[in-house]
Amino acid sequence: MNEAKELTINAALIHEITMDQAWYYRIFPSELVKDTIYLYCEEGTDTNALTDELEILLGKNVSLQGLEPATMARLLNQYYIREEQQAETSSLKHDHSSDDFLENLISEAKRLKSSDIHIETYEEKCRVRIRIDGMLVERYILSRLEYPAIINRIKILANLDIAEKRLPQDGRINFKTSQHQFDIRVSVLPTLYGEKVVLRLLNNDATNIDLFTLGFAEQDLNNYLEGVKRPNGIVLISGPTGSGKTTTLYATLKLLNKNTRNILTIEDPIEYTLDGINQVQLKENIGLTFAAALRTFLRQDPDVIMVGEIRDPETANMAIRAALTGHLVLSTIHTNSAWGTISRLMDMGIPPFLVANTLNTSVAQRLVRLLCPHCRAQTAMDHKLYPKSFSPPFEVNQHWVAKGCDQCYFTGYKGRKAVYEVIPLDQELAHQIKAGNQQPEELLKERGIDTIAANAFALFAGGHTSLEEVYPLLLN
Repeated sequence: MNEAKELTINAALIHEITMDQAWYYRIFPSELVKDTIYLYCEEGTDTNALTDELEILLGKNVSLQGLEPATMARLLNQYYIREEQQAETSSLKHDHSSDDFLENLISEAKRLKSSDIHIETYEEKCRVRIRIDGMLVERYILSRLEYPAIINRIKILANLDIAEKRLPQDGRINFKTSQHQFDIRVSVLPTLYGEKVVLRLLNNDATNIDLFTLGFAEQDLNNYLEGVKRPNGIVLISGPTGSGKTTTLYATLKLLNKNTRNILTIEDPIEYTLDGINQVQLKENIGLTFAAALRTFLRQDPDVIMVGEIRDPETANMAIRAALTGHLVLSTIHTNSAWGTISRLMDMGIPPFLVANTLNTSVAQRLVRLLCPHCRAQTAMDHKLYPKSFSPPFEVNQHWVAKGCDQCYFTGYKGRKAVYEVIPLDQELAHQIKAGNQQPEELLKERGIDTIAANAFALFAGGHTSLEEVYPLLLN
């Protein structure tokens, strides 16, 4: 009997059989030696009859080896991912250079709620990985002969130069099928062995975004709502790439979107389309930068302005100017904490008194994966597992860990939730900014403002996520 942990999975063989074949016959590829393919099948299967049928279907000699049903279910769910309602959908074809392969790959990634597709090449092989719930999963191995045709096909769809292989290129694809229509941001990067392509799948549908279900704790939500309901000032959301900042911004815009307000946005890229909001796509090659758009916005009689990102002093100064002239400005910035946003603005050359007078709410956020409710398991807590620098605010004797089942494709996690830190700027905190106080921890504690670490720990203690998932946040 084979245990899953003892099996050596050869990712290059995954595409030797299709998803439909794997699920229908309950088989999984093990090894390919010349004209013989070695497959696992479920124990108790009539191997003689199945061998004859598979040899005709695959055109190769077939050798079958029994595997316990639970292990087979795990392998199929991990390497031939499908959704039950999509079970009838055909899987990717063997000819990876075909147009169908690329179309089906994108459709598959969309069904699995993937955010990015990575297509990359190395010395002897090429591979395709997709990002699901923030983690990259290897899906396909391609030959180096097939790889150039796929890259050229992507470049043609994105209106890029197929002859240019030495410089990075960026483009956009409007992807349409009978079931889907959405935009894809394309980034091509020359590497040692060829060009690596990343496809970012942009979700144009904003109907399911709701500020009240993103993950705000009650007090944090109340503080945030007070900030965005003010008629002027700046609301900044900070965090690393992929932490959900843009989703929080769009949820906020949906809340503010009224017939009585003029809302303007400058974005790169426009990830969601919202009816009633005037959205502008950044085009730096023709001079349409964040700062240039902001100058024009001030002549467009705006009530609310959303800037995709404050990334340079010029944009920061224009955002400050817009807030001083009576507008509400929403934007994102790359810092590690909500208070760190203030230091970042000062580093950009904004005087402390201007930061204190215009910034009304600073938010930091991260995304954590949620444990699959179908398979999570409870175990005793060992306090040695905490980071050395972390002191838990309260005792936790039992905690939940990830296991893995067919409901979560044996990852142990299903879905993600945002963790926030919200600082509303009052007069006393504004005075601290003017005085140059960079460590106002005591003042924040007096106001009952929870840090990202505290909110992440509460999510862990409540059994919603694992210690492994929140561990990096507890280090802050």
